[in-house]
Amino acid sequence: MTVIIKSSAISKASMPKYEFYRYILVILILLLIVFFWVKNFHHKSNENGRLRLDLSDITQIMLDKDAELARAHNPNCSYWDCFDVYKCGQKTALANEQERILIYVYPLKEYIDSDRKQAFVLTKEFYQILKTIVNSRYYTPNPNEACLFVPSIDTLNQNRIDVNLVGKALASLPYWENGENHILFNIISGTSPDYNTVLDVNTDRAMIAGASFDTWTYRTGFDIALPFYSPILEFYKPLKKPLNERKFLLISSQMNIFPRQYRILQEMSYDYPQDLLLLQKCPASTVKTDENIIDSGNSKVIDDDEDDDENVVDLSKIKDIRCNFPHGNEFEYPHVLENGIFCLVTRGLRLSQPTLMDAMASGCIPVIMADNLVLPFNEIIDWNLASIRIYENSLHSIITKLKQISQDKILELQQHGKFLYEKYFETIEKIVLTALDELNDRVYPHLAKNYMYWNMPKIEKSAHNPLYLPLIAPKSQGFTAVILTYDRIESLFILIQKLAVVPSLQKILVIWNNQKKPPPHITLFPKINKPLKVIQTKENKLSNRFYPYEEIETEAILTIDDDIVMLTADELDFGYEVWREFSDRIVGFPSRTHVFDNVTNKWRYESEWTNQISMVLTGAAFHHKYWSYMYTNAMPGDIKEWVDEHMNCEDIAMNFLVANITNKPPIKVAPRKKFKCPECTNNEMLSASYFHMMERSACINRFAEIYGTMPLKNVEFRADPVLFKDNFPEKLKRFNDIGNL
Repeated sequence: MTVIIKSSAISKASMPKYEFYRYILVILILLLIVFFWVKNFHHKSNENGRLRLDLSDITQIMLDKDAELARAHNPNCSYWDCFDVYKCGQKTALANEQERILIYVYPLKEYIDSDRKQAFVLTKEFYQILKTIVNSRYYTPNPNEACLFVPSIDTLNQNRIDVNLVGKALASLPYWENGENHILFNIISGTSPDYNTVLDVNTDRAMIAGASFDTWTYRTGFDIALPFYSPILEFYKPLKKPLNERKFLLISSQMNIFPRQYRILQEMSYDYPQDLLLLQKCPASTVKTDENIIDSGNSKVIDDDEDDDENVVDLSKIKDIRCNFPHGNEFEYPHVLENGIFCLVTRGLRLSQPTLMDAMASGCIPVIMADNLVLPFNEIIDWNLASIRIYENSLHSIITKLKQISQDKILELQQHGKFLYEKYFETIEKIVLTALDELNDRVYPHLAKNYMYWNMPKIEKSAHNPLYLPLIAPKSQGFTAVILTYDRIESLFILIQKLAVVPSLQKILVIWNNQKKPPPHITLFPKINKPLKVIQTKENKLSNRFYPYEEIETEAILTIDDDIVMLTADELDFGYEVWREFSDRIVGFPSRTHVFDNVTNKWRYESEWTNQISMVLTGAAFHHKYWSYMYTNAMPGDIKEWVDEHMNCEDIAMNFLVANITNKPPIKVAPRKKFKCPECTNNEMLSASYFHMMERSACINRFAEIYGTMPLKNVEFRADPVLFKDNFPEKLKRFNDIGNL
């Protein structure tokens, strides 16, 4: 048999060499693609996935003449209709991290038209803004998880942008969506001659973080009010002169004040030559005006137009010399501001002025005279703590008004201004991070920082709540009444019956302080529906009322004397409700104050009715059980022993203790001031002694000496029920039975 073998059959049985090489080539190509993709990925982002703001590799985008233009600025936008909050909170980097906004920054691009005209010039200041955001905890490189979007389009200075091209550039952004959840930064808005207070760009629904807002253009709760950044502060090192070395009460240094206001200041400079320093442009000045410095002082990062470089001012190489009126003496700005206690900040051609930041950097208290100016971060910063604000039509009386401010108030304003400047305004980075924190608080109000955080400096011995408890304790907890008694059986029984009907009362402890006589048998006490226990002490000490008895199972303690039988159930229940909101303080009814006697140079205990209180007596007051532990185990010096020996001042000692740790005053509840016991006939009460007031004054002086300071704080308010005196039906009021004076 003959077998015929076809050549085709042989070729299928083995793979030729060229097929093998083809497969190898395909694999190599795939590897090269992966390599270049990885390389490009790392080129665009660093090891943390953050955008690299590489100035050497910026893509150029050509905008057509017919390119879509963003819609006009929407002046009616609010947080509720132009912001999509549901984009926020989709992801947090780690499960145990606190919720926060995530911000996506568009890659740097250069936008030009067909004539190669630039839409904007990238400045050093805007580059720092982008860099701060990218390096912040709010940044995300993933636009799909972003809550906010920041275009890398420099709109800081409207004088250096093409409004039309910027509008087209914004519309071309891939996630623009009518500007929703986008934020633009702007310092200088408007152009001559109108000088609008909002950016003249079609921004649609985008937020504006701007420095020139007035009350008409600022969209409260939506826009962010920034400071008018002063570029000269990068090169200015203040000497920080104390107040006693400052020669002038008021310095007016602006070059662009309106003529009418300037004439008033000229007249005042003749009337108050020692108090007012009025500066103006020198006849042969070597520096540009404020307006020109800010408009042209932005340092360029990218600018292909070499002819425009001559308009950029190098502020590090020039001196700003200004002359005073009428003598013409020369002063270097801003160093001259260190010679003023107050510095005038008024409107010029532009409403907002860099003088505000210059004054704060110099330790000069700003006197703001621009009626409708929106101050930086006005929604979180209390400017009343660091500045004086007057109406524009009150300029003629400004010196008189400033002279009425006390030295203590001036020092307080200056110190607080220094705190605000160093925390929020000292650098562009601090300004940007403050703006981001404010935005974050808007989106997550349940995590928002409180007033104290934004406005109060942190000091080593500053006020703090030592209890580490929620602001409001559980309502079901109630309070324990601790009654210190000796031998007043009748008033004691009356008091127990009155306390028993208070809804928030949980238990009554009777501290029997008489070792010579046993307390009445428990069967003789009034029959009440609340637990009652009698504890007989081993020694007759006033400090026994503050012992942290294990029978006290509530956080709140009402310490009350056995003769305080005039308080109503409503008053006691309301007092407990107030304590729940201020659980680190003493909250009670009888109040006293302390005053300094300039004749004797000593403190004096005062029980007269005044507009101030500094103590709430613990004969009828609520406090946390924590303070009982502190009084018993951590009272400074020999105060506790002195109190027990003299049988007086345990209430003053407790007020000193709480005020020293918290740096807070007590809270008086309800208007009642008379606490005499009408049913009591015992004239041997401690407070009936002729020398009682003198001994109480001696206590205050002794305690202050032991503490080394006077910790008691004065307060000028008390807590009353909301509808206490309102003309409403009683059924609408929760606390009707509140005693009168």
